[in-house]
Amino acid sequence: MNSADRLSGTHLVVGLGNPGPKYAATRHNVGQMVVDHIAQAAGGRFGAARRAQAVVLEGRLGIPGADERVVLAKTTTYMNVSGGPVKALAAYYDVPPERVVVVHDEVDIPFDAIRLKRGGGEGGHNGLRDISKALGTKDYLRVRVGVGRPPGSRDTADHVLAPFSSTERRTLELLISDAADAVEALVLEGLAPAQQHFHSREAR
Repeated sequence: MNSADRLSGTHLVVGLGNPGPKYAATRHNVGQMVVDHIAQAAGGRFGAARRAQAVVLEGRLGIPGADERVVLAKTTTYMNVSGGPVKALAAYYDVPPERVVVVHDEVDIPFDAIRLKRGGGEGGHNGLRDISKALGTKDYLRVRVGVGRPPGSRDTADHVLAPFSSTERRTLELLISDAADAVEALVLEGLAPAQQHFHSREAR
C-alpha cells in the first residue's frame, strides 16, 4: 500500500505520556496534551476504556458527511509499557496497525516543529519500542512533536521529564494546536498530503 493512500475506517489516535500530576506538564507528555486539545475542541470527555489501561473518547473528525470515526486514547500506564494498552485498544476497536496513530515527543526534532511518518526506527523512545513489540510491527503512523535535544551535557531523560521552559511555553499552545491539526490532516487526507503541508513549515 502506498503511504500516500488515505485510509478509510476507524483510526485509533493515542497520546503518549506518564500518569499523574507530577508528569502532566513535562515534555514527555506532549502527546497527551495534543490529544487533550483535540478532545476539548470536540467538546468531549474521556472515560475509562474497556479491557485496556487507558481512557478513551470516541468521536469523528472532519465535516459531517465527509468525516472519519476516531478513538482518542491516553494510556494510564507509564510510558515504557505503552504497548499493552495500545494493542488492547486496537483489538477492541478492530483497528489495524496502519490506522493506529501515535502522538509523541521527539528529541531529534527541534522544539516547535512537527514531523509525520509511518514505520521506521524508534530513536531510543521506549514508549514507541514497547508499542512496536506489542503490535508486532513498526508500520503504524507517528505524529512526532519536536521537543529538541537537551542543552549542554544534560541527560536526555532529565530533559524530557522536565516541564517546558518559560521561553518554550510562549509558543507551546500553538505547537499543540498545530500537532492536533496534523492528526486531523493525517486521518482525513492521508500521510503524503499531511507531510507536504506540515513538513514545509519553518519553526516559528
